[in-house]
Amino acid sequence: MHGALVEKLRGIVGPAHVVEGIELSPYAVEGRTPEAAVFPGSAEEVSAVVACAADAEVPVLPWGGGTAMSLGTPPARAGIVLGLRRLDRLVEHEPGDLTATVQAGMTLARLQARLRERGQWLSLDPEDADRATVGGVVAANGSGPRRHLYGTARDVVIGLTVVTADGTVVRGGGKVVKNVAGYDLPKLFVGSHGTLGVLVEVTARLRPLPDAEALVSVGFERIKDAGAAVRAVMASDLIPNALELLDGEAARALGLPAAPALVVGFDGLAEQVAWQRAELARLAAPLGGQSARELPAETWGRLGGAARAAGERPAAVMTLVVLPAQVADVIEQGGVVARARGLGSAWAAHAGVGVVSGALFSARASQETAPIAAALAEWREIARGAGGHATLEWAPLALKAEVAVWDDPGPAGRVMRRIKAQLDPKNILNPGRFVAGI
Repeated sequence: MHGALVEKLRGIVGPAHVVEGIELSPYAVEGRTPEAAVFPGSAEEVSAVVACAADAEVPVLPWGGGTAMSLGTPPARAGIVLGLRRLDRLVEHEPGDLTATVQAGMTLARLQARLRERGQWLSLDPEDADRATVGGVVAANGSGPRRHLYGTARDVVIGLTVVTADGTVVRGGGKVVKNVAGYDLPKLFVGSHGTLGVLVEVTARLRPLPDAEALVSVGFERIKDAGAAVRAVMASDLIPNALELLDGEAARALGLPAAPALVVGFDGLAEQVAWQRAELARLAAPLGGQSARELPAETWGRLGGAARAAGERPAAVMTLVVLPAQVADVIEQGGVVARARGLGSAWAAHAGVGVVSGALFSARASQETAPIAAALAEWREIARGAGGHATLEWAPLALKAEVAVWDDPGPAGRVMRRIKAQLDPKNILNPGRFVAGI
């Protein structure tokens, strides 16, 4: 069956676009090497590949830039990787309507460069923009520091073209910002991690490039004081586009002093940005804020990975989602837990939206999993105790065997499983890797 399937795939996309053997090593997922990697060049070819795999009941793993493939429960079987790198065209850009339609395999950096030529941008700034594809960012509901003001992929997508599990090409939404009332079908696929359909085309709303932008850091002696400054900023007249809270280790990874820091971004007219920078310093000073300084532009792309970059190689990375007012407390508690287990930790948070990234570091040469697993379990309980949840963002395979990647979704899990069963009855699209085992 393997040979017959590969021959069919070659017939669909051409022999040059099917990879086998040793060349599959870059596409291994959690130690499992796929049977083949196939790279279609059109939505029609994607449809034919998926239909072919469905007939053979072989799992399909959609692959954009591969930046998020370490997230998820390890697959039981790798199946075939369906790469979208050949679907990399800007289909349509309507500057007057502030919309663009782009194929899913185009990298975010390349799209942004094209849009900048017309004075516009897509308000998404996840890590690894040079590798991350538009389809992958949408499938993961990706975002970065600027989500504080501009939101995530769910907030910018207005239309999608998707290939479902039986090979059907489905189009939802539209190419203008105002659409007719009804079910918002695209939102179902945003953040679904390729479990409901393969994204092949995305239409998104754009924004004009701001006249000026600045990223400012303010240092503090204690994380709780930096947390108080977060609350002061959110209660003020300031309109930041980013509001990041770093502990000393994450701050050091960015080249800042090894002390807690509040990093705030502003954009708009130059006069507005200048006023907000001065007002930030004024608000932070009574709370212990000091050494306010502007950071270089390249710091934007490093903020999201500041916790992971605090050491040579993290033992694990976990994302905790809590109320914004609880971020500083969660960071403090998480640090105490790590130290009690003889581990190091580093923390960075999108403080204004309550998304906290914690990285664990172990000095033990053997990288024992027991203390790391115990610390992660306590971190998850801290998130739950704050009314939130936690996701194991990255970990070695051995650790994933001890710690669940996803939190229990509760009653929502039943709804998610029913939707999966309706859209993918043979369970071939990225099976078992997402929440609730879908």
